[in-house]
Amino acid sequence: MASKGWQHPYVNIFKHVRIEDWKKSSKEGDVSTYTDKKLKCSVFRIRGSVPANSYILIPKHSHQSLGLTGQYFYLLFRPTPGKYFVVTLDVAAEEGQVVRISFSNMFKEFKSTPTSLQFPFLCGAAKDSVYESTAKSARHGLVGPAPTSVRWTCLTLDLQYTLHFYLNRCYSYLKSVKLCANMAVKNMFTSDLLLDPGVSFSEAKLMGLACSQGTGPIPRDMAFPVPKGNSWHDLYDCIRFPSEGTKLPFDSIQKGNPRQDARHVSNHRSPIREESRCVSLSKPVQDRVSLIQQITTPKSLPRNQPPVVTSIPELGVVSMHQSGDWLCHNDDQHQQESTRSISHRLTPRPPCDADDDGVHVFVHPEEGLGKHGEESEEELVCTPVAHLVRSSSSKDTKEQKLLPDPILRLSRIIGFGGATTKCVLWTKSGDAVVYPCHAIIVSMKISSNQQRFFIGHTDKVSALAFNGNTTVLASAQTGNHSVVRVWNYNKGICLAMFRIHAHSLSSLSFSYSGGILCGVGKDSHSKTMVVVWNTLNVSKGGEVTILAKAHTDVDIHTMKVAFFDDTRLVSCGRDNIRLWRVRNGTLRSCPVNLGDYHSLDFTDVAFEEGNSPYQHLDDRTLYASSRSGHIFEIDYSRVVIRNVRRLSPAQQQHAERREKWTFNTGPGIAINSISVSSSFCATGSEDGFLRLWPLDFSAVFLEAEHEGPVSLVSVSSDSLQVLAATSTGNLGFLDVSSRGYNTLMRSHTDTVLGFSVDGIRRHLTTASSDGTVRIWNMDSLHQLYDFVSEDSPCSVAFHPSEQIFSCGFSSGIVRVFDISSAKLLAEHKQHRGEVVGLAFSPDGDFMYSAGSQGSLALYNSSEEEHSVIRVVCNMIAQGTERAPDALTVSSDSLCLAFVGPSEYIVTIADARSLDELLHVDVSILDVESPRLDSALKVCFSPASTEHLLVATSENKILWVSTKTGRLLREVSKVHKHQCSSLAVSEDSRFLLTAGHNAVKVWDYNMQLGINSQMFIGHSQPIRQVSFTPDQLGVVSVGDAIFLWDFLANPANPVGSLTDSCSRLRVSYSSAAKSALPEAEVHGVQLSNGMPRQTAPLPTSPPPRLDVSTMDQVEQGALGSLSLCDDTPTITTVPVPATGPASSSNPRPATSFLKVTELVNASPQNTSHLDTEFKGKTPVRPDCYRHFFPRFKTSILDQAAVTPQPGEEGIKLKAVIGYNGNGRGNMVWSPDQGLFAYSCGCVVVVEYLHTGSQRHLQGHSEEISCLAVTNDAQTVASAAGGSNGSRSLICIWDVQTGACRKTISYHRGAVQSLAFSRDDRFFLSVGDFTDPEVALWSSKTFQMLSSVSLSGPIHDAAFSPSAASQLACVGSQGVYFCLMHSHGLDVDLKVQRVRAPAEVGDVELTALCHHMDSFLFTATNRGHVCVWDIETQRCLMTWEADEGEIGVLLCRGNRLLTGSNTRWLRLWEVEAVQGVKPQGKVSSVEDSGTMVVLEQEIMLDGTTVSAAFDNTMDMGIVGTTAGTLWYINWSDSSSIRLVSGHKSKVNDVVFSPDESHLTTCSEDGSVRVWSAPSNELVVQFQVLNQSCSCVCWSPASSKESACVAAGYSDGTLRIFRLSSSEMEMKLHPHHVSVTAVQYSADGHVILSAGKNGLVAISSPVNGATIRVIRDHKGASITTIQCVNEQCKNFGLEGNEMWLAASADRRVSVWAADWLKEKCDLLDWLTFPAPAYFEDDTPPPTLAAFCPSDPGLVVYTGYGVEKELSFYSLAKKQIIKKIALPHWATCFSLSSKSQLIAVGSKERVLKLIKSTSGRFQDFLQHSDSLQTCHFSPSGTLLFTVAYNEILLWEVRGL
Repeated sequence: MASKGWQHPYVNIFKHVRIEDWKKSSKEGDVSTYTDKKLKCSVFRIRGSVPANSYILIPKHSHQSLGLTGQYFYLLFRPTPGKYFVVTLDVAAEEGQVVRISFSNMFKEFKSTPTSLQFPFLCGAAKDSVYESTAKSARHGLVGPAPTSVRWTCLTLDLQYTLHFYLNRCYSYLKSVKLCANMAVKNMFTSDLLLDPGVSFSEAKLMGLACSQGTGPIPRDMAFPVPKGNSWHDLYDCIRFPSEGTKLPFDSIQKGNPRQDARHVSNHRSPIREESRCVSLSKPVQDRVSLIQQITTPKSLPRNQPPVVTSIPELGVVSMHQSGDWLCHNDDQHQQESTRSISHRLTPRPPCDADDDGVHVFVHPEEGLGKHGEESEEELVCTPVAHLVRSSSSKDTKEQKLLPDPILRLSRIIGFGGATTKCVLWTKSGDAVVYPCHAIIVSMKISSNQQRFFIGHTDKVSALAFNGNTTVLASAQTGNHSVVRVWNYNKGICLAMFRIHAHSLSSLSFSYSGGILCGVGKDSHSKTMVVVWNTLNVSKGGEVTILAKAHTDVDIHTMKVAFFDDTRLVSCGRDNIRLWRVRNGTLRSCPVNLGDYHSLDFTDVAFEEGNSPYQHLDDRTLYASSRSGHIFEIDYSRVVIRNVRRLSPAQQQHAERREKWTFNTGPGIAINSISVSSSFCATGSEDGFLRLWPLDFSAVFLEAEHEGPVSLVSVSSDSLQVLAATSTGNLGFLDVSSRGYNTLMRSHTDTVLGFSVDGIRRHLTTASSDGTVRIWNMDSLHQLYDFVSEDSPCSVAFHPSEQIFSCGFSSGIVRVFDISSAKLLAEHKQHRGEVVGLAFSPDGDFMYSAGSQGSLALYNSSEEEHSVIRVVCNMIAQGTERAPDALTVSSDSLCLAFVGPSEYIVTIADARSLDELLHVDVSILDVESPRLDSALKVCFSPASTEHLLVATSENKILWVSTKTGRLLREVSKVHKHQCSSLAVSEDSRFLLTAGHNAVKVWDYNMQLGINSQMFIGHSQPIRQVSFTPDQLGVVSVGDAIFLWDFLANPANPVGSLTDSCSRLRVSYSSAAKSALPEAEVHGVQLSNGMPRQTAPLPTSPPPRLDVSTMDQVEQGALGSLSLCDDTPTITTVPVPATGPASSSNPRPATSFLKVTELVNASPQNTSHLDTEFKGKTPVRPDCYRHFFPRFKTSILDQAAVTPQPGEEGIKLKAVIGYNGNGRGNMVWSPDQGLFAYSCGCVVVVEYLHTGSQRHLQGHSEEISCLAVTNDAQTVASAAGGSNGSRSLICIWDVQTGACRKTISYHRGAVQSLAFSRDDRFFLSVGDFTDPEVALWSSKTFQMLSSVSLSGPIHDAAFSPSAASQLACVGSQGVYFCLMHSHGLDVDLKVQRVRAPAEVGDVELTALCHHMDSFLFTATNRGHVCVWDIETQRCLMTWEADEGEIGVLLCRGNRLLTGSNTRWLRLWEVEAVQGVKPQGKVSSVEDSGTMVVLEQEIMLDGTTVSAAFDNTMDMGIVGTTAGTLWYINWSDSSSIRLVSGHKSKVNDVVFSPDESHLTTCSEDGSVRVWSAPSNELVVQFQVLNQSCSCVCWSPASSKESACVAAGYSDGTLRIFRLSSSEMEMKLHPHHVSVTAVQYSADGHVILSAGKNGLVAISSPVNGATIRVIRDHKGASITTIQCVNEQCKNFGLEGNEMWLAASADRRVSVWAADWLKEKCDLLDWLTFPAPAYFEDDTPPPTLAAFCPSDPGLVVYTGYGVEKELSFYSLAKKQIIKKIALPHWATCFSLSSKSQLIAVGSKERVLKLIKSTSGRFQDFLQHSDSLQTCHFSPSGTLLFTVAYNEILLWEVRGL
């Protein structure tokens, strides 16, 4: 970090960021300024109903940082009376961890995590006010909205103390500040001084306070004014944290004693924790004690008593265990004892080392153990107790059983719902959710997706309820006799179980205290039954008794106990809302008078939460929702309706539909759930929307759309997150502050029929009765893909190695899909009935499918088409009961087994031909059985292919010899019901079976006393069960997807490598469980895709075993593992620009399946080597000469397929611009006439005489440098590798344009390339991340030698005379290199010499040779050094420039220098030859040598490349401005050869006659180019503004042609081309202009702003004629105007125009501007799910179809990636074209029905709209942002950042 001196004595933050400019800071919502009368200055006011929606954020972007190191943070503010506010500070610790410190009067209690601290803020009141006296006497008034007399406050936070005290971290600096509504704020500042706001400067002098003592008065510009005769503390509040003295609650920010605060400030706290004076609870416990309990029942101690708390455990370690909740849970025993104490000492302990990550709590034995007065409030962090390992005894030997016990442990469940999707609960802390998954209750951490389970129900769970502090959980199950269970949530144990004599128990509700539980169900007569239980003593082991019971005819949908009174309840249902009360053992109710609304169906009720439980009943408001869309506000005390509101669909404003729905007519949107917090209301509705409303329901301020109806919404206790569940099985939550949506779980909505596991990528595919095939990530539980079909899938199978899976359907069709490209590879209809079996051979060569009508098919899976080899009929036993795994293949891929041709016969066939090898009749194997036994399932034993296992209808498993057919072994009574699936472990030690709802694990050899263990959990019959390919897990499917950990010990011999790994795993699951948290145990057992064959080499000291670390191998492609090899990877394949050969008859783009990609793969897609390499953190050199690729967020789509040569629908015609970010990326050979340069990833070869271009295409990333041979026959180019691979060097043949060779060697970017003088050798240099010099043969391009250097290299060159000499310069000095040849081998000897001391500590940036014996080098401070090559000594230096010299070029006695000062200088250096070596390096002045500056010229940017002729008379120079200059020193002239934009190009548009085109850029420039030659005609530059959009006037003559441009300051500027001047400036907007367009007739200009307002302006006088506000609030992305008579659409007008906004809305208008008419023709709204990616959503794009303006083409973020064609006449979408990526831009051609679509994946897709045929083009190095066809449709422009490509359109 830079020097901190500038931050002393303080930093005024608002002044530091120039807040009034809002460039380094941002504001959102209602933020304004006003003059405060008391402070007599301007202050900011932040207002908003939801604090998170109105704020000031400093700095503006999350990647920026304030970097303020002051220990104290000062905030001068005043909370808004009666409102809440939130302040958030992001603080960086020295370890690099960012900690979020938040305080608010909304928080009720202190909360702490390793990365966040939440403090309640207690607002002070004015002196002697009623609020002050109330706060002193009745302490419940401390927390909540600010009182009306709240005063201006100076808040001081000790950031160093806070981080050290609470998190045991060292404070580094303040990163960012966020001030949220509601408050007024004057300023804020940081300082290392503890300043007293109540002390003036004069008083400070009298008291002797000085900065040197670390104290002082507050700065004058921060001080509050104090009138004469007044005291500062009588007018204002001073709050310090940590505060002086003792206060309740302990960890809160509140007003202190003014006398204490005003005392000598040198008595402030040190960063070391002091002893607290009045605390009766240990710190970890007290942080979680409720605020009410602390205030109403404080326990005081005598002052002389020593403090209880002496140390705090290191909270950072707790995160390793996810939280204390998880530690206390024991999956095996469901019970774990823990020592508990209300008051006990905590012994300090040293920080945990690598071997001990637990958090230990030591209890002194002499203090004794107290009992909890209440179970509710406390959570203890306990050390997990290790399992005891019992030694074997004689009894154990006699009765041996299967070990370990248990051998399976339920790890994770993919599923949600079952009986209901309306029961999901938040924990009070908001860090976990609890939900049912069929018969199991799941608690999931929202941060890590870690699950724990409550197992005990035997049927589907239908209702859940928590008590107020979420320590007691109640659950109910469905069935004729419902069972209710009460659980201790933290421990996971069942406290009580009781039956209710009712069925269909649909609702449970706990009272806040947990003493009352209410349930609603149906009795035997189907009448509604309400039961109220007394659960007060259930936590202490007491019984549950019935308090009251009632039978009623009233329909009850939901019933809840009022949180403020245990005896009061509310219910709602069809036609009623009722209030209930329990009194004297009876339940009584009274209905709410609904009046005209008596016939509504009510769905949910909710109280406004967040108020005190002691609030008077008169203030209680009850909310109710209904299926008709009504929301009722009910006065609880008066039992009357206060207000009724209704949620209705958006009304269509169209001429043909003019009727309006009244309040009670028309359809409403059914509201299924409602949840109310203190600041907003959340509703979940049948249309799939979660909506957040202010409590006055004025307008929706936040909404999220789901894939199905929202069945439940629930606001967390802190009101920061809103949970949403859908009836389609999705569960997620909306983060209110960030507006981000996080999906927690997706699930099938019907039975899961079958599955298959991809062991390499750890993907799981499932087929379900809900008609979908889904692919899941087994580690994150995220759904990756969702394949939807009208045909029901039955069975699935993954290819053993490829990313391919096949799926069989009920129609008999088998389809094969490529997941990576989301493409249908093959489709075969070989079966008449349902596909009951599907399998790949283990070697991947063949695929098999079986049909329910008896047919068996064999396919060649080594071909992409999976062609059919053979089909045999009547081979398989008919029927569907053997699905989905009717086929099994032996591990050696030689045999195939199945049941057939009858149910009594098992057949073994040749797996390559389907020839039958053996028939086994299972019906005759047991002659004593009275019934014929039939076969159900078959399975080969992997380790012994001679064993075939057969499950039979008589509940047996038979071991059959595959050679002889003999019965080898038999086991009876396998399950109570028939076995539905079986599998054998890879080592054939264990057998897995499924029967009905249970899974059993067996000893394969059946040699133990107890051979099996049974596991329950499924509520429906299990359809399939199997081991995972790594043998570390088990998967079972049926009602849901269960993932189990398989804990068996491995069978490998001791000493083998695999055994060492496995024994490590076993220790984690047994005795060493205390050493690692549960999540890490999962990582060891389930992370690897396949078993390791060799021991991995550690890349660092012993790492923590972590899921993400292990995932790095499986997430990357297998080929990435080759990166660990240090040998170069040299490929000789042709340039990939042509792409792989495509079929002559391409498959139609539309396929039968819709593929939806939901979650991207893990971002940790790097190899171990990359991790190790990045760990070194190379330092970026401080010089511009070093190449740094421009930062990009886009990644090239590897699946894109380019067309065959000669078949392209478009051909690259010209490239406009030069990449000024490259270094040495231009070459010119004047003798041969070769001129080449790079733009993006294209090498442009330009012929200067004709202006025509040829393009060398083979790179996918930005090209860094070029080199050319001396005969100009070969050009070399270098660019970064795609997706993090090594850099790519291409060797081009100049004559043919073909790529001769490609080289991938350097890990980082390539800094420099060079050919030797005789063209025999080729040199490449890596950048600062990999400073290696590689020497190659120019004939074969095989590497001859390489040398790794100690520091970054900036430039390298061969000697022009000595063939064996070359030199390099860099950060460490100059390197003289000598080549020694030994036959074919070449050695490089390198001698490093540091820069001379006379030039200081510099970087040597450039070099060039002079004559035979001299070398010129340049520095980043403007020096040129002259070296003697033979003696390797520096002879002399001179200062050639004021800045860094990046280019040196020497021809004869003339030297060229180019620098970042923009000067290009030519020197005469003939005198250098006369310099003689001296004792020291001499300067030019000292030596008397005359180095003459001949000429100089200033260019438009920093020099980055240069090439001159042999006499240095003329040459070409490239600059960072994107310009290539022709320089002629003889006549002192300079001409622009190539011009381009330096910054991002925002728009490019053709003129109507196509004679010109115009571009605009972020740098504020508008450039007009001539179309045939692409030469720059004129440039209009506006300083300090960004030009965001541009358009041409529709005028026909060139004299009247104008260009209109929109700028970031809200202005429009009109430029006339003929005069090259600005004609008019308009200012119709106050925000940035995002779109501009002339009307079709040119009478008006339409422009749109970022705020959604569309302005209609006159181009004649500049007046704003009309402002259209329909899109207000959402940025306009597109405006387009067309000539079209509007009578066909029912409105008057001669032209139409449309506007599209970022909220996915498109408005279409009919206009006649001469008649001043403009009417809305149509309004389109496109639905979309919540966007949860890190970047911004794809833009909303719309355009009229050129051939038929009655069609509007739309694309944007939505449910599917597609182009939609909307007919204005039919009012519906008539066609859709699926897209593989979200479109970032698109354009429609006026001919040939062509559409050009650009994407973030750098793909330009050309689509034929009639047929859907398309072609992909990959010529851009970044995401495409603009594409435009010319008016005639013959040309196409595409833009990516500043790369402008012009294409010639040929057609498809």
